[in-house]
Amino acid sequence: MGRNARDDEVLIIGLGRFGAAAALELRRLGHKVTAIEKDGFLAEKFLGRISQVVHGDASDAGVIRDAKAGRFQIAVVAIGSSVEASVLAAANLVDAQVPAIWAKALSPEHARILDRIGVHHIVRPEADTGRRVAHLVGGRMQDYIEFDDGFAIVKMRPPTETIGFTLEQSQVRSKYGVTVVGVKAPGEDFTYAVPTTKVSAHDTLIVSGPTTLIERLAARP
Repeated sequence: MGRNARDDEVLIIGLGRFGAAAALELRRLGHKVTAIEKDGFLAEKFLGRISQVVHGDASDAGVIRDAKAGRFQIAVVAIGSSVEASVLAAANLVDAQVPAIWAKALSPEHARILDRIGVHHIVRPEADTGRRVAHLVGGRMQDYIEFDDGFAIVKMRPPTETIGFTLEQSQVRSKYGVTVVGVKAPGEDFTYAVPTTKVSAHDTLIVSGPTTLIERLAARP
C-alpha cells in the first residue's frame, strides 16, 4: 500500500500483550497510534506512550463512532480475552468502513468468523507477534521475521531507487548495509540474487540484515 499522511494513523483495539507490542512498535516506526482499551488501568498505563488512548469498550458501536474510526486507514483488533468482544469490535470497524482491518484470531473457528464478517487480514498470535504485525501494517514489507539478536529477514516491495537497475548498480548493500538474498518476479519462483540481477517494479525482494537497517531501506519511497 502506498504511504500518505492518513496511512500514518493507526487504530489499535486492545492493549494487552499483543496490542501493546504492536502499538509501541508502530509508534516507534513513526505512526500516529490511537488505542481503545476497556480496562481503565491499562488505558492509563499507556497515556503519553502513544498518540491517544481512549478508555472504552470497542464492542460498543457508539465507542467506535465517537472515536471516528472511519477516518483511520488501518485498524488492528488485538483483543485476546473474548471471541465475542473481538468479533463485535471487528464488525463495528467493518461498519465504519475502515479500509484495512487486521484482527487477532484466538482459534481457527474465530478466524473463519472474522473472515466472513469482512476482516481483511487475520493474525494468528502463535505465528505473528505484535511487533511483526506492526512492520507488516507499515506498508512496504509483506512478511517479516526478526531473530533475537536484532537480525531480520523480510519480503518487501522494491524501493524506487532499485527499479530498473541491477543490484550492482543500485548498491543496496553498500548504501544500506543489508543484503538482497532473492528476487521473485510475478508468477515465477524465487531466484537467488547476484550482482547482475535486475529489479523490476513488480518484483518482490527477500532482504536480510540488521533490523534497524532493513527498516531504513523499507522507509525509502
